[in-house]
Amino acid sequence: MIRTRLAIAPGTLRGRDRTHRVLPFLALALALGLGACATRPDPTDAEAVAEFRATNDPLEPLNRGAYFVHDGIDTLVLRPAAEMYRIFLPPEVRTAIRNVLANLRTPVILANDLLQGETQRAATTTGRFLVNTTVGIGGIFDRATGFGLIGHTEDFGQTLAVWGAPEGPYLFIPVLGPSSPRDVVGFAGDVAMNPLTYTGSGETWEAINITRTATTALDTREGLIEPIDQVRATSLDPYATIRSAYRQRRVVEIRNAPTGAAATSDSGLGSGIQGLRR
Repeated sequence: MIRTRLAIAPGTLRGRDRTHRVLPFLALALALGLGACATRPDPTDAEAVAEFRATNDPLEPLNRGAYFVHDGIDTLVLRPAAEMYRIFLPPEVRTAIRNVLANLRTPVILANDLLQGETQRAATTTGRFLVNTTVGIGGIFDRATGFGLIGHTEDFGQTLAVWGAPEGPYLFIPVLGPSSPRDVVGFAGDVAMNPLTYTGSGETWEAINITRTATTALDTREGLIEPIDQVRATSLDPYATIRSAYRQRRVVEIRNAPTGAAATSDSGLGSGIQGLRR
């Protein structure tokens, strides 16, 4: 949960400052969404209307432009960086890093478990954190799974969905990927919930947080090298494929469906903004 401080301490101010640097970018993404809308189909064409509602993408022209920008950034920067990450770090090291990142995010997962009233999942999250932090040496090794404590993910976007908040139109945000207004707000909520946003101060702590975020992005993109390459090579419309994968994945996650059900979402292809929450 969020650490509350009655006194204004330097670390608190720096934590708030980090949060405030994220929020304007996310707000801009929402504001831009008001500027372009896809042409709505003829109301008498029932099939076209049904398809329009199913894709939930009234801002498609803007989103496709954002995807074009993202694809260029990904081709020139993100994918090469992910390849270097894979080349220079053996699988065992990458797995250890992924485990540590997941362990660091436990407080956010636990907070959302509790906000959704998922007490059993909250107990599992707590147990995993205790086991992996101790026996797993700070989360380097996932020992909790061997004890039957299977990991899961939760985020504030999912919590908002459980509370009945509408999804809003589909959004594509360069670098962050596929999202929705609900998930953008959820992303900001997760930043606010994360104790790492508020604890610590100084340039060293700032560097640690930047490194954590950058490593999370690299780890996420490295895991998507093959799925995205396949989409680019085989899909007639990669944008539509990624949009579909994202929306399917979010339905699975919101319903807390079994892990195997996520396979229907192109092996995590639609991770989008959620990738930075791992």
